[in-house]
Amino acid sequence: MNKFEQLGLSESLLKAILDLGFDNPTEVQEKAIPLLLEKNTDLVALAQTGTGKTAAFGFPVIQKIDANNRNTQALILSPTRELCLQITNEIKNYSKYEKGINVVAIYGGASITEQARDIKRGAQIIVATPGRMQDMINRGLVNITQINYCILDEADEMLNMGFYEDIVNILSTTPDDKNTWLFSATMPAEVARIAKQFMHSPEEITVGTKNSGSATVSHEFYLVNARDRYEALKRLADCNPDIFSVIFCRTKRDTQQVAERLIEDGYSAAALHGDLSQAQRDSVMKSFRGRQIQMLVATDVAARGIDVDSITHVVNYQLPDEIETYNHRSGRTGRAGKLGTSIVIVTKSELRKISSIERIIQQKFHEKTLPSGIEICEIQLLHLATKIKDTEVDHDIDNYLPAINTVLEGLSKEELIKKMVSVEFNRFINYYKKTRDISAQTSGNERRERDDREPRENNNGGATRYFVNIGSRDNFDWMSLKDYLKETLDLGRDDVFKVDVKEGFSFFNTDPEHTDKVMEILNNVQLEGRRINVEISKNDGGGRRDHNGRSSGGFGGGRSSSGGFRSDRNSGGGGFRSERSSAPREGGFRTERSSAPREGGFRSERTTSPRREPGSSQREASSDRQPKPFKASGDETGRVKRPRRS
Repeated sequence: MNKFEQLGLSESLLKAILDLGFDNPTEVQEKAIPLLLEKNTDLVALAQTGTGKTAAFGFPVIQKIDANNRNTQALILSPTRELCLQITNEIKNYSKYEKGINVVAIYGGASITEQARDIKRGAQIIVATPGRMQDMINRGLVNITQINYCILDEADEMLNMGFYEDIVNILSTTPDDKNTWLFSATMPAEVARIAKQFMHSPEEITVGTKNSGSATVSHEFYLVNARDRYEALKRLADCNPDIFSVIFCRTKRDTQQVAERLIEDGYSAAALHGDLSQAQRDSVMKSFRGRQIQMLVATDVAARGIDVDSITHVVNYQLPDEIETYNHRSGRTGRAGKLGTSIVIVTKSELRKISSIERIIQQKFHEKTLPSGIEICEIQLLHLATKIKDTEVDHDIDNYLPAINTVLEGLSKEELIKKMVSVEFNRFINYYKKTRDISAQTSGNERRERDDREPRENNNGGATRYFVNIGSRDNFDWMSLKDYLKETLDLGRDDVFKVDVKEGFSFFNTDPEHTDKVMEILNNVQLEGRRINVEISKNDGGGRRDHNGRSSGGFGGGRSSSGGFRSDRNSGGGGFRSERSSAPREGGFRTERSSAPREGGFRSERTTSPRREPGSSQREASSDRQPKPFKASGDETGRVKRPRRS
């Protein structure tokens, strides 16, 4: 007997469930569905991504809708257009045997006129992103003043994306006596505030522990030096030959660059970020779901709505700014009862974040060491042998066997096996035989000791200090300059520190892992028509500091002690001309901007960022805002090219 039959669902819904192949309800479905069917109540349901929340609210809302009434009766809000479309499709599948129920999706990036026309025809259920929904309310294109049900899906993520005001305005438009169902993975303060303001004595359902991670996901971290982050990613892919993964970066720029480097190195990869058009995003997701793409490199915003049950790994190429976001990332794997692995590539300066995440998800991380080149070759060799053994023979090849036997005549079985395997394996051994160990060295207690140290602002060890040609004459003080740098570079609140503002120039620090980003972005930015120049300083940021943390010593007048370049005032008032060293840095590749190659391997040229689609809300478009991505071109030099994967 199907356990869904015990939840009180109608025959038409049970028939749809049978067609969908659902056997047993998940825990959140088992708890929510009977409660929502039996009572007219508000509900707060806390459950991780991938636990079946859509069906938990979808089945009850369909059963409670009056199909004979063409007015809008239910509103479902979701954070992104991908998730909006996903929920819409699932609700349509659930209600396939319910005559007269119409579901309409409202989201940015599509024609608002067509969406308004669909609603006018009659839509009992609207699924919408907050930005587009608010836009349509402002234009008088939708009426939600008489709805009976309002559902907030992924509530914490909507608030993380800056939709608090939109959600408050939308809920204020709805009747007070409606039922509000709030589904969320975590319960931050803003979600609790929404619940308190708009819900009346809500029932609460918790699957697992509040804010905890999924029990089907294991968590690992690999400690590396900042410059080896990308190499570590490649090794993790190579030691998991069947990897089917989402790789998370913090910015659109990094997402695009990592994807381009993976493609250049022979991996089946693609980028998913906010600068893609809807058609491009749909194409990428179609290829990913069809497993034509093995490694999907994505930003947190773009990844909302990825609903693929067979993802084996989530790789945190960079940790998110907000620790709670890690929960959403790891929820992409370990879905539908399958096991998954969440991997973090971390530097020593980020180790303290691992402990913070552990406290929130209430699970432990396992520290692991990156495999050596020889270990990877062994893994690949055995994988290749297994693949050969499991390959089904296509008998169309029989006609060619005589000619093949003639070519291979005289080879023993052992020689034939060696040669056949070497066709693929030689490329891996040639690539890895000269590689070094890239795992960062750390003592066993260093991770815990790191948590007890002083904040980075009071610990200058290992930081990179920069000289920049803007200062107080540009109306900056130390606080406003820090905010400007964080926004321009898209760094976290603790990633820029020891900011020291002078009249015509300033100094600041970041961790070494951000050096390439700082140099690349700031040297291509103009402030009020004047080009910003930034150089690495040899000054350690010492000197006497006032009560605001600003330095009152260490440099005199307008002279820079950064060393290594010649500085001349230009007519722009504060700009500097720099002469960079021509000595190549590790990586061996040239960029258009300077003769100092960045680590990585691409000759980069600026490209124009795709135009925003008409009709998309400003908030949705800006939630992932970053500088324009680079487009890779040119050939590599000075590096053993990784074998292209067959």
